[in-house]
Amino acid sequence: MARIAGVNLPKEKRIEAGLTAIFGIGRSLSTQILKETGIDRNVKVQDLSDKEIGLLREHIDKLTTEGDLKRKVQMDVKRLQEIGSYRGFRHKRGLPSRGQRTRYNSRTKKGKKKTIANKKTVTK
Repeated sequence: MARIAGVNLPKEKRIEAGLTAIFGIGRSLSTQILKETGIDRNVKVQDLSDKEIGLLREHIDKLTTEGDLKRKVQMDVKRLQEIGSYRGFRHKRGLPSRGQRTRYNSRTKKGKKKTIANKKTVTK
């Protein structure tokens, strides 16, 4: 089992897809890392040698990933909230901060739909 940056990589996947289990590494960065280390991207994680795992570990330690990256993102959002920017206000309220519509969408941010009842008319 390969453990890199504090994450157990899924052993049945190809290394190209397996590296994406690490927060901060996507498909394109994964491909770039494998090119620079000279590891075949089609090899499965379970078939990696200890030497190859060491190479990957060294290369990924140079990048900002996992806890450090999460902390940085959290601090960036906190900074936006403290300076009182529009984006910080939207983050604080739990609303989309990149210009998306909120009238019909953004249910994942706003939560479950709350139906408001119509006014009752007085009958004579």
